[in-house]
Amino acid sequence: MSVWQALGSRRFLLSAWPWRAAGYLLAGALAGAGTLIAALLLLTAGALVVFGLPGFALLGLPVARAERRVLRLLDDRPPPDGHRPPTRPGLRAWLGTRFTEPLTWRELGYAVLLAGLLWPFDLLAVVLTVALPPALLATPVLLALDGEQVNVLKEWPVTSLPLALAVAALAGPAYAVAAYGMTVYAGARGALARVLITAPDARITELTRSRVRLVDAFEAERARIERDLHDGAQQRLIALTMMLGLARLDAPAGPLTAQLARAQDEAERALVELRELIRGIHPPVLTDFGLPAALADLADRSVIPVGVSLDLPRRFPGSIESTAWFVVCEAVSNLARHSGAERAEISGGYAGGTLTVRVRDDGRGGADPGGGTGLVRLGDRVSVVDGTLTLSSPPGGPTVLTVEIPCRPLPPCA
Repeated sequence: MSVWQALGSRRFLLSAWPWRAAGYLLAGALAGAGTLIAALLLLTAGALVVFGLPGFALLGLPVARAERRVLRLLDDRPPPDGHRPPTRPGLRAWLGTRFTEPLTWRELGYAVLLAGLLWPFDLLAVVLTVALPPALLATPVLLALDGEQVNVLKEWPVTSLPLALAVAALAGPAYAVAAYGMTVYAGARGALARVLITAPDARITELTRSRVRLVDAFEAERARIERDLHDGAQQRLIALTMMLGLARLDAPAGPLTAQLARAQDEAERALVELRELIRGIHPPVLTDFGLPAALADLADRSVIPVGVSLDLPRRFPGSIESTAWFVVCEAVSNLARHSGAERAEISGGYAGGTLTVRVRDDGRGGADPGGGTGLVRLGDRVSVVDGTLTLSSPPGGPTVLTVEIPCRPLPPCA
């Protein structure tokens, strides 16, 4: 949950979020003051020794590291550390990597901004939120102790008890306004920090990881549906078919036997269609034996002759194998319906970190990606796993559909 989501809650003022925002801003004020002192010391040392200026240039590293930690007070998803690991061990390689990274200079910019501008505002926002409501609430007590006059916030004089009580009654609304205002400021302040201390490529990496998690979730849901159909509906249809067969044997000859025979035939046809549906969702042979075996099974069931030549070193992640199989399955189905081909060939392999699967047929060619949504849908499915789909189909043929997916094989034990 993030601070922006918390602001929309009806129980925001009673929750811990205002205090979390105050803690974030207080940590920022302390870090900013400490960074200012450290920067002045390093710049002073830089005028005397050669190590001062490089130390100042790296000042943003600890500041950004601390900021990533305290940002957890505002968001459960802290920004990732986008620094590259050094190519070699040792201080020299580490310094060379850090000084050539754009993120190092972005973090230095954030440290300078924090030390030179942001931290006084952070401290002011916390002080106003924490001090204003108690100051208003204590007005009647202070007036009773003084006996004559109390200056609220050192500015507005209060000389009567009714006026002091009215000022005290404003403590609740003042806390609400201050808490919302401080939290909005903290959210904006955290968003600025997140932008400055997060490398663009790190954000892309995080989006890629999120997409991979989404693909894995789809694969898990697909596996659940397949399992439910296989272990539930299919078994019930098998039991129903057997019960109808037994009923036919026990029933006397006549119209009832004919009705039972027709019912058994319909149940058997439904069972065949269900098995085809399960195989279309995800063939069991793909799960058990991998992509080459699944494509060989697909070729055996094709209405036109299809050869398979696919040399793969090991198994691949389920999302990769499922995507490649689905695309080839659709391609074989489409060429059987539309291409007029007499033969097709499925080939491919793995090289250079890329899985390549190619479907070639000797049909009439002229396939147009803009002529329908089928090829567009296949391209979208391949792009989900960061792959590409290309089509070559000149008039007269041949048509070649190529899928390329960057991936890594699973370990031998997987």
